Amino acid sequence: MASEKKKKKIFCFGYGYTADFLAQDLLNDDEIEWVIAGTTRDKERLYELRERGIKAYLFEPERPLGDPAYILEGVTHILISTPPDQDGDPVFITHAEDILKLKSLEWVGYLSTTGVYGDRQGGWVDESAELRPTSQRGSRRVLAEDQWMSLFFDHQFPLHIFRLAGIYGPGRSALDTVRYGNARRIDKPGHAFNRVHVADIVRTLRASMKTPLAGEVYNVADDNPAASHEVIDYACQLLERPSLPVTPYSEADMAPMARSFYRDNKRVSNTKIKDELGIKLRYPDYKSGLKACFEESRKHKSFF
Repeated sequence: MASEKKKKKIFCFGYGYTADFLAQDLLNDDEIEWVIAGTTRDKERLYELRERGIKAYLFEPERPLGDPAYILEGVTHILISTPPDQDGDPVFITHAEDILKLKSLEWVGYLSTTGVYGDRQGGWVDESAELRPTSQRGSRRVLAEDQWMSLFFDHQFPLHIFRLAGIYGPGRSALDTVRYGNARRIDKPGHAFNRVHVADIVRTLRASMKTPLAGEVYNVADDNPAASHEVIDYACQLLERPSLPVTPYSEADMAPMARSFYRDNKRVSNTKIKDELGIKLRYPDYKSGLKACFEESRKHKSFF
């Protein structure tokens, strides 16, 4: 007679793209029966998630969970990916005390960004590097990291911080940008973007959940920081579309938000997740990752 599966419950504050991929992976676990719960700000999304069997709740900074003790009862794992504001992380501000009361809690993951490192003029950074954000987004992430880390120092809170590079994957990649006519090839000599396929984020989160090391911080990026115009060109090749013209950065007409992404130039080391979590990336560079996205789209006839 087969042994009964262990039961765990994960609550995802900000049930978005990465949380959804993680949840689908957890539901395929052979050893653990997972209950999936989380929050959204959108009522239509709320109903969609509930129809898929996810225990979903509305949450915004001005709309905390109605009965957190009931909603979070039995939660063993928490993933936090809510965007911070000028006061820091809204989950920390509204529900840190509620979360601290959970006796069942084993692991907490906070999804941050490599933007906390700021500009390194193309140099490499690892988790020991000083945080020097150059944008409001980066500064808010540093504040949020500090808020959650304070619980680790004061209460032995099972916190793990993941500084994510630019996330891409099925339905969210350069292929989609090209397909919808929004792609541009901007060349800023010597500039590199760091990116990571969502499957490798999930792989990293699962490894951490299996072997929790509270208080640790991990960079999650692939092996190959690369210029954005190279990535767009490869997407065009896969889609058998003509290569787009290259516009020098100095001549590009870009919105302030788009231009801000070119302000920082750094290469993010992923050595720690390999050495400490035993991660072997499924998609170590943008070519392998985009090719997988392309094959997935062909399977579902997304681009045809």
